[in-house]
Amino acid sequence: MKKISGIIAAPFTPFNQDHQVDYERIEMFAQLLKRNQADGAFICGTTGESSSLSHQEKIRIFESWSNHRHAGLQLIAMLGGTCLEEMKELAVVAANLGLDGISILAPYYLKPNLDQLIEVCAQVAASAPDLPFFYYHIPSLTGAYFSMRVFLEKAEAQIPNLAGIKYTHSDLMDFSLCKMHRDGYYSMLWGSDEILLSGLVAGADGAVGSTYNYALPLYQEIIKNFNLGNIPEAAALQKLSMKMVDLLMKHGGNRAGKGFMKIIGVDCGPCRLPLTSLTNEQISQLEADLHEINFPEFCSKF
Repeated sequence: MKKISGIIAAPFTPFNQDHQVDYERIEMFAQLLKRNQADGAFICGTTGESSSLSHQEKIRIFESWSNHRHAGLQLIAMLGGTCLEEMKELAVVAANLGLDGISILAPYYLKPNLDQLIEVCAQVAASAPDLPFFYYHIPSLTGAYFSMRVFLEKAEAQIPNLAGIKYTHSDLMDFSLCKMHRDGYYSMLWGSDEILLSGLVAGADGAVGSTYNYALPLYQEIIKNFNLGNIPEAAALQKLSMKMVDLLMKHGGNRAGKGFMKIIGVDCGPCRLPLTSLTNEQISQLEADLHEINFPEFCSKF
């Protein structure tokens, strides 16, 4: 089974001013990622406001992104986390479109134990048995604080197409044990942009994140310096990433990311409730704050 790796951006879902999905703007987004040499896209994830999208909207978004599957972008479809039947249907859609992988969250309303979570994953993965399946571990949002090393040990017998984990948590020991399991058989995709360097040291095969949409050159430099053994330079660049992420959190987190996209010239439109959009004044303040830390030279180019 193909091993997915590299820098995988988690794209925003573009909306028009009526808060309807603007499918035509997905082409613009794909061009941005290709121009900045991203390795892939994690579609309809947290950044893409997945929990605010309907089943049919997700299908159409997958279809739109599938037009770019032969352009050097590895495409992973995030199917959801709450409705098993919808996730199974979306897995079939992703397979029929020829996408490169599928992923799900832990159910986050009626919360499972570990064995129940594995059964959910197994049923979804079995709906697209030829696609690599990634569990999306983000316990800060799902409440599923399970050991991922134990998850791999128990799940691999039930999920033949288990390919790895999108790991958005700070437990470096657990991550490292996952990476050591079966001598690095599984693709471990790091999900915390602001501490990417820590993930690289722990052996990450790749990384998935929102800030790779608008600050990809910075992370490419971090990875390049890490691979060359220039650890002090990589660490200095990582500190700049931390400053940038700190600013984003100050300005509203995920919704500030859409403001950042507008700053680099890619207008993704407003957010959907429960998220609210930044005002033009707030975007201007974000831009001023980014200049204050000398960040613009590391922005993605459109």
